[in-house]
Order: sequence, then structure tokens, then C-alpha cells
Amino acid sequence: MKHRGRHRRRRRGAALRAVLSGTALALTAAATLISASQADVTDSPGALRPLASPADTGRLQLQERLVPARTLDRLSAAMGRPAGVDAVLASADRRMRASADCSSADRASLPVAPAATRASCWDPADAAGTAWRPASVTTSGDADDDGVWGTHRVVLAGWTHSTTTGRAAERGLARVAFVNADDPARLAYRWVLLVVPVDGGRDYRGLASGISGMVWYQDKLLVTARSGSADALYVYDLDRIQRTSVDGPAIGRVPGGWSADGYRYVMPAVGSYRFTAGRCARSGPPCPGALALDRGTAGDSLVAAEWTAPDGERNARLWRYAFSTDPAREGLLATDAEGRAAAVEAYRTRTAGIRGVLSYRRPGTERASWYVGRLPGSRDGHGGLWRQDADGAKAAHCGSDGSRRCWAEKAGSLSYWQATGEVWSLSDRMLFCVPLAELDSSLG
Repeated sequence: MKHRGRHRRRRRGAALRAVLSGTALALTAAATLISASQADVTDSPGALRPLASPADTGRLQLQERLVPARTLDRLSAAMGRPAGVDAVLASADRRMRASADCSSADRASLPVAPAATRASCWDPADAAGTAWRPASVTTSGDADDDGVWGTHRVVLAGWTHSTTTGRAAERGLARVAFVNADDPARLAYRWVLLVVPVDGGRDYRGLASGISGMVWYQDKLLVTARSGSADALYVYDLDRIQRTSVDGPAIGRVPGGWSADGYRYVMPAVGSYRFTAGRCARSGPPCPGALALDRGTAGDSLVAAEWTAPDGERNARLWRYAFSTDPAREGLLATDAEGRAAAVEAYRTRTAGIRGVLSYRRPGTERASWYVGRLPGSRDGHGGLWRQDADGAKAAHCGSDGSRRCWAEKAGSLSYWQATGEVWSLSDRMLFCVPLAELDSSLG
């Protein structure tokens, strides 16, 4: 149940809280730019082409599938009273280091242009291995208009485990770092493992899915499902975080209690969205990659980008769904009487390898600009960040050769924090933010 004393929705137009405190760091990405010869990063993705035919939009339709309340209640009754976000943050056992204390390799992964104004690297215990990698980010700036959840400013970072390396028990799992961002100079975080209830709530399993996109909206967290699945999104409830009681390698119910491969907290899925047209494929529904929230539409909306290989020939689609305005459906998509969610806008873009997406309507303009962060064809080195609309596309230039490979190395998703005017993202090594105004300025 939502704790209204700690958190409430603010009316649009209400006074926003003060921006994050602290002096922004002037960061220099000391990276040697790779040759800008690969067309997928340096060539313009061109103008957006609207997709309006039923054949195109029908492939984007979703079917909502909510976990029965009795299943969730049975799991809560067995595991004990759910923990809140405050409890997770209070037990943070990892510390992030400010950019100045990070390695040169860490700093080299940051954007070249525009430069990050604030950046941190992860605890060495998490950064040392190669099996777990961060890919998605969302913040309490997405969750609520004023950017605060309860009394805290929070950043959530989604990590996925490799399906081929590391311990077999961990392969393909997904976890979320709950980062306390109250003090930008002293970020601390705690892991929460994403799970899925099974056997009517008598047990749970780990979520075996990549989470390349993630949006925290109201009390729900929406994450992408792995490419090739009929499922497009999984839904989690921030008020249903559960504590484990056994510190062991198993995931689920065990003799003596509940285990999650050593994680203290788990968050069970409360629903999912599945493409009605079947599994994502070249001729069918897209494989969702990046997600973001857009508060600039008439009603808040979820924007998505299709994942396609950066060195492939298949260009990506961009689209959006409306969020429900029903108070009983906080954080869920708008659906019809049959539980189906239709895309309210869709485009084809002449690019591939998209890892980040944003849609933002600048004051005084009639239509939104779409920002797409792209991987280079080799997936190594710095990528590009382009701003697109119906007229064309622009990107930052950097380096002596005027390269457009200026964005972060192996960059992940994008999240706009409305209350501070900052865009948050992450490389494979660091969490960082850039003011939207500076990002726009760098794009011309």
C-alpha cells in the first residue's frame, strides 16, 4: 500500500524542489577517440519517418498480464512485511567514488562532448568483474514531478549478468542498485534482486532477462524483457520489496526461509506486458531496448526504442505508450477494456544500435525532439548521441577530426530529471549526468 505520508503526487505546475546540492565537477574525458569511419555512428540517422498504418502500429500493441493479488499477498504473508525504499537506502552497503578518485580507464568512458558535470564510479567489489554490466538508469525525477521519493533523491541503475560467463547460478539475472543521491558527493547504494513469483506465490525465481531499459513511474518500475521474448516489459512495485532470511546461493524458498543468492532484498514482479503479435522479430514486433519517461505530452508517456545490432542493416523504430490516469492503476499503461495498450505515436529512424532514448518538447515548440544514443558498429569505444525530429538530425562534434563519436563508451539508457534539468546516463564503468541545456548546446 502506498505511504501517502511519505510520498504524494504533485500537481503539474507546483513549485519544484531545489536542485541537487553540491558543486558540479568539471570532468575531462581523457579518451583517445577511435576513427570515425563507421557509418552507424558518424552518418546522420536522418529525419524521423512517422509510422501510422495499422500494419505498423499493430505490431506495437501490448497485452497486460497482472499477477493476481492473492499470489502477491501469499508471498508477502510468507516472507513478512514488505520493506520500503527508505529501508533499502538506510542499509546501503556500497559506496560510489567521485570522478577524481576513479581510475583513468573509468574516466575515459565518460562523454567527450558535452562533458559530464557530475560522475561517480562503482564500488570496486562490483566493478572488478566482467560478468555484471550496468545498462539502464531511472530516478526519483521520473517517479514524481518534484524529483523526491519520500524524503530522498534516488537513482536506480539496472545491471544484467552475462548469460555465458561467471557463476552458472547468476547467469542472465537482473539486479537494481538503489542509490541514495541526497548528497551528490557521497553516493551509496544497495542491491535488490529482481524476481518473479511462481507456484501461486509460494515461491519465486530470478528474473532471467536483460534490462536495457528501465522507468520508475509513480510506485511502479517498468523494465525491458530480453530480446527474442514475446514479453516486452516486466512491472515491479516499489512498495513490495521483500527481505530475505537465508544467506545462501539458492534463489527462492529454502529450508529455514527465503534466499536470493546472497542478496538481502528481492522485488517480485507484479505484472508484464506481452506483444499481441508474438515474439519480437524482423517482420514482427520490435525487441524493446531503451525506455524513458516523457512528461511533456498531454498525459505522461513511456517512450521506447527498438534494439537492433549496431553493425546490422536493420533500422530501429521509436514509439510511445500513454500511462493510465486511473488512480487505481498507478504506474501502469493506459489499456482498453481487453487490457490492450496501443502505441500512440511511432517512427522509423535510419539508424541501429540504439542504447538510450529520450523525447523532450522544448518550450515554445510544437513537437518533441528525440534523442538517441548509439553504439559504434564494433561496440567498442565511444558512441554517438543524436537529436532527431521530422526535419533532420544533429550530433555533437569533438576531437581534431570533428568526430561525432563524442558520447559515452558503451553508454546505457537516458533519464531526464525534470526538477534539476539534468540527463542521467551511465557508461559500462560510471554513472553520470549532463544538463539538458548543455547537451542541446553541444548538438547545435
